[in-house]
Amino acid sequence: MNREQALRFEAEFMPRIVERVARQIGRGLRIDVLPYEHRNAPTRLHISAPPHDNGERAGQYPYDLSVFLTWDDDEIERLLRPGGEARFQRYLDSLGAKFIAWQGAREVDFNTRSQAEPSILLGGLDFEP
Repeated sequence: MNREQALRFEAEFMPRIVERVARQIGRGLRIDVLPYEHRNAPTRLHISAPPHDNGERAGQYPYDLSVFLTWDDDEIERLLRPGGEARFQRYLDSLGAKFIAWQGAREVDFNTRSQAEPSILLGGLDFEP
């Protein structure tokens, strides 16, 4: 994927992903888009939660939430082609189920804002519902 495609993805698609993530799991979360730097540092979505004010661990896991999402370059390029918008809308509609599946597979608990590892990467994602 080239820089122009990455910038288009960030401008056209990432704001809608951020909005949907905020609606699905966004209570008290910080959601940041980290822009494309180069092939080995693609556009990332960072979902994090601040430590609890009282210093106590209220979560199921030992670490505060810090999850990075990245998408496969070929998948992004497919979104930029004809028919990509309809495919993307189906993906957005499926995000709630995806977050539930990711929790079990990666030891993340979005409800308690905790996770088993210091940082978790959900990488190479596709846009299939």
